[in-house]
Amino acid sequence: MKEPKNKAVDVIPLPPVLGRHWLIELQDCEVTTLTAVNAVAKIMEGAVAASGATQVESRFHQFNPYGVSGVIVIMESHFTIHTWPEYAYAAVDIFTCGDLINTEKAVEFLQQAFGSKQVSTQLIERGIR
Repeated sequence: MKEPKNKAVDVIPLPPVLGRHWLIELQDCEVTTLTAVNAVAKIMEGAVAASGATQVESRFHQFNPYGVSGVIVIMESHFTIHTWPEYAYAAVDIFTCGDLINTEKAVEFLQQAFGSKQVSTQLIERGIR
């Protein structure tokens, strides 16, 4: 008899918080920075490094006529970005598992690198028991 391809997974109780999902709003940014895929990728990689996260892989896409979307997979989860140069705005999500990443350092890096004059953040705790 063949063994099933998908073996059963032992389900364990959730910890108090499984992950933290930061929603970051960057407003009044430098427009030229938001339009260039290479600049956005370099800034996001800098934010990952500033946070102390471990980068695994990244993928970025340049939209026509402008705007960039991208994701960086990190050992601890992921960083994503979507830019709207026509509004001088970028939305960044940082999802982390564990307590080893310094998200505040990443936000400071992003604000400075994009020249944002107004930043707001919201934290959503995921997998709450």
